[in-house]
Formats: sequence, C-alpha cells, structure tokens
Amino acid sequence: MKEKLERNKILPLWLALTPLVLLMALLVFTVRAFGDESLGGPSQIVMLAASSVCCMIGIWVGKVRWHVFENQIAKSISQVSSAMIILLFIGALGGAWMVSGVVPMLIYYGLDIIHPSVFLVSTCVISAVVSVMTGSSWTTIATIGVALMGIGKAQGFEEGWIAGAIISGAYFGDKISPLSDTTVLASSVCRVNLFAHIRYMMITTIPSFLITLLVFLVAGFSHTAVDNGHLAICQEAIAGRFNISVWLVLVPVATAVMIAKRLPALVTMFASTLLGVVFALMFQADVLATLDDGDLFRGAMRVVYGSTSIQTSNPMLNQLVATRGMEGMLPTVWLILCAMCFGATMTAGGMTAGITRLFASFARGRTSTVASTVTTGLVLNNTVADQYMGILLSCNVFREIYDKNGLEPRLLSRATEDSVTVTSVLVPWNTCGMAQSSVLGVATFTYLPYCFFNIISPLMSIVVAAIGYKIKRVENK
Repeated sequence: MKEKLERNKILPLWLALTPLVLLMALLVFTVRAFGDESLGGPSQIVMLAASSVCCMIGIWVGKVRWHVFENQIAKSISQVSSAMIILLFIGALGGAWMVSGVVPMLIYYGLDIIHPSVFLVSTCVISAVVSVMTGSSWTTIATIGVALMGIGKAQGFEEGWIAGAIISGAYFGDKISPLSDTTVLASSVCRVNLFAHIRYMMITTIPSFLITLLVFLVAGFSHTAVDNGHLAICQEAIAGRFNISVWLVLVPVATAVMIAKRLPALVTMFASTLLGVVFALMFQADVLATLDDGDLFRGAMRVVYGSTSIQTSNPMLNQLVATRGMEGMLPTVWLILCAMCFGATMTAGGMTAGITRLFASFARGRTSTVASTVTTGLVLNNTVADQYMGILLSCNVFREIYDKNGLEPRLLSRATEDSVTVTSVLVPWNTCGMAQSSVLGVATFTYLPYCFFNIISPLMSIVVAAIGYKIKRVENK
C-alpha cells in the first residue's frame, strides 16, 4: 500500500515537466552536433541522462523507492520486446526482398504504371489499402512502402513527400482496420465494441483522409515531371543488374495470403524472409555471388543479417538497392530500449501522472474534454515514447471523466486513436518514429511536415467535438 501511495504522489507541474524539457533540449543540441550520426549512440546517452534525472526527482522529491523504477523499466521493456524482434525481422525482410529482386521488380513495373502526376495520391491510397488488409502500418511500410520509396525517388520526388504519403496511407489503414492491434486495444480498454469503435472513427478519419488526398493530388500535379529518358535509364539499370521476372510477384502474394490467414506477424515475416532468400538463390545467384567472394551460402546469410552494397550502372540506384539487414536495425532497437527506460522512469517517478492530471483538469465541457484527451495523447507520445502505453494511459486517465461528463465511451476511444495512434510516428524518440525512420531511411523531422493525415486527425477530432456531430449524451453513472 505504501508503495502505491508513493507512486501516486502528485509532483508540481514544473518539476514533472523538467525531464521532458531537458530531453528535448539535449536532443536538439545532439542532432545539431552529430547530424545523421545522432541515432548511433548520442541520442541513446541523452535518453539515459534524462532517465537519471527522472529517478533523482522521483527518489528525492516523490520518495519513490529504487525497486519501483526497476520494476517499471522491466515491465515497459517487456511490453515492446515483440516489437523489437519484429524490427529485426523487418531488417531481414527488407534485405531478402531487395536482393531477391522483389523490390526492384516492383519499382521496375511501377515506373511504367504510376504516372508522376498522380504518384503521391496513388502512393497514399495503395499504402492505405495494404494497411487495411494487413492491420499493420509497420508491415505496410516495410514492404510496399520501400518499393514506393524507390519509385518516387526515380520520378524526382523529395523523400519527405514520398515518406509522408506512405505514412499517411499506412496509418489511415492501421487506424480503421479490425486487424490492427492499436484499434483493438483502444476499443477494448475503453470497453467499446470493436466495429462500433471503427464506425465512429470514420466520422473524423474519412474527412482527414480526403483532405490529405487532395493535398497530395495538388502537389503531384504541381510536380515537375522527370524526363522519361531518366526513368528509362533507371529501368535499364535495374534490368541490367537484376533478373526481372513476373514469378517474383509470388513472394508478396504469398505474404498477403499469410496476412489474410491472420498468421502471427513474426511467423509471417520469418516465412516471407525465407521465401525471399530462396527466390534470391533461384533468380539472383549472380548478385549473391558478388556479396561474399562467390560463396552463395555466405551471401544469403549476409542478406539477412548484414549490410549489402549492390553496384548498378546508376549511382542513385546503388543507394536505393543497398540493404542493412538485421544489423541496420540494431541502433533503433538500442534507442527503443533507452526510450522505454525514459518512459518508465517518467511513469514510476510520478511525472507522467502529474502532466496528465493537468490536462484532465481542463476537461469540463464536450469540446474541452476531447481537446484535453488529444493533448494528453500528444504529450504521452513524447513522454512514454510508445503508442501502446499512450493508449492505455489516456483511456485510464479519462474514462471516469467522460463518464462523469455524460460522454460516450466511444468518444474517448476515438479521441485516443485520433491523437495517440496517428501521431506516434511523428516523434523521433517514439518507437513508431524510430522504426519508420529507420525502415524508410528518412529522418523523422524530414517527413513530419508531409504526414498530413497524421497532423490533421487530432485537429479534426477537436473540430467534430466542437460541432457536436453524432455525439450523444449518456446517463451519468
């Protein structure tokens, strides 16, 4: 009982915000000092430094015992352990699909099919459809997203625009798919029927997505098309290095079937990676032979665990088809571990509770309650650095407030998804932000301004609440 009282001790707001402000300030200096190398170690040190400040405040001011911090850290890391394994398999999957020729094949035919004028809007729609079917923004971005990234670069689009279109579509699909773990989590924690939750989210999600598509459509038609000769050169370079065959499409088709069968993500990714390696041996033996002095077995292993550099006749294409395997995901895994330490110490030290109680105190009417929920979700994405924790905390903090104010539970579940789920990818030290930045090879702050769906969704949630559309009062329990 005493331990519970210690953890529930309310800290002054300025003290609760101190670690977060320190973290943001140190990250700004770190990024300016190290640039692209900041994720290779400096940012991890900053995370641990901020975590130590949380511990000191919690122990000295909050009177929290050390073992409470240890237990919370262990609990937080255990909650993302599967995500870290999935990240490693994403690295392996990316390497296998690239060297096997699957991604080059998709790029090769995609340059013929997708016209530059409608590339951005097509990319957003394709990512959305795949994400709805898979229920996973991570899987969508790691597979079709990587191929779309290559097509966009070949057509002369800036990487921020391409990544923004991919992420906008992927998170739209993730948000409304009944197969999505975040959608299931938000509805279950708020005690709302899953499909009732999805139907209610459509009220804010569809307008946000339509506005996003309009922006990408206008941007696409404003884009100066790359000379067709350049696209032909890219296709020639791909065909000159890889054996482009329609049989390669069997790999993504088999992956789609496994996803449709609802096989576990780890099983699907392992099988898909294995298929990629087999097809690499069948169709790209000459490419594998160049990776490790002609040894096909060593080359196949390197594709999965290590980095590869494949030389083509096009310098830009060389960068695109280079892979990092599992090894390339290790800095991200390392960063996630440190981010979880920070989130855990913020929670155990009472800082997170102090911040969320501030926003809860503003929840008076319908609009202010939704606005407080959205703001809390954004803050939690920055503090606990994980969307699952953000969803759990938001729903638990506001459940009684919504009940007291006579607001439906599905309004809480929608506001939580409108804020936590879609904005997690916009935070560089959040698990989603780190994962998608690593997979696409684009810095979070580079793609952030172009993730229109992710930016519009929280605002749309507040706007709809202010209008009061389809918001019913319920009996105060």
